[in-house]
Amino acid sequence: MKAVFLLFLALLLAGCGNVPGAPDHTFFQMAKPAALPVSEAATFRTPIVVNLFAADGLYADRALIYALDPEARELRQYHYQLWTDPPTRQLQRRLKRMLDAASISPLVIDALPASQAALRISGTILRFERVPAPDGGSIASVALRMRVDRPDGTPQLDEIYHADAPAADSRLISTVDALSVAVDEIFASFHGDLLQSEVREHAR
Repeated sequence: MKAVFLLFLALLLAGCGNVPGAPDHTFFQMAKPAALPVSEAATFRTPIVVNLFAADGLYADRALIYALDPEARELRQYHYQLWTDPPTRQLQRRLKRMLDAASISPLVIDALPASQAALRISGTILRFERVPAPDGGSIASVALRMRVDRPDGTPQLDEIYHADAPAADSRLISTVDALSVAVDEIFASFHGDLLQSEVREHAR
């Protein structure tokens, strides 16, 4: 009886050895950010805080997202293709880095005590996915709500931005690059609106 059991166990282990393993996870980082126009003198006198972006549902996860239809009404997550960090964190770091390099304020930071006067930027991810294009390719589609609060907590700017960028080919890394382009296009528009909003503030 013991010999039969050992034979069965050996066959079971041999069978398990023939089962292919699960695919390896692949982790993606966004491409390096594009440069914003550099201000000759700091436009803002107060520090600027770039808060962690917000996101709901699928957009809060690390898995890359793709749409089944051009209208992006049906969405799915890739099982083994992930961001190195959640998009909420990547976009916060990216915007902070871009605004800091643009020299719009003496201090651009990701956190300050609530008691300290600062201009506070918050963003919400509304879309961040790969979408099938009519020609058979893929498009990276990004939509962000960007809000800027004055030191007293009242809104100085509150807008929704959307940008699409075509992927160079069918590889997922090309979609990641296209998402980076779309995000930078939005941040460039937001940067321009942010500067204009400060001009209007001084004209009040």
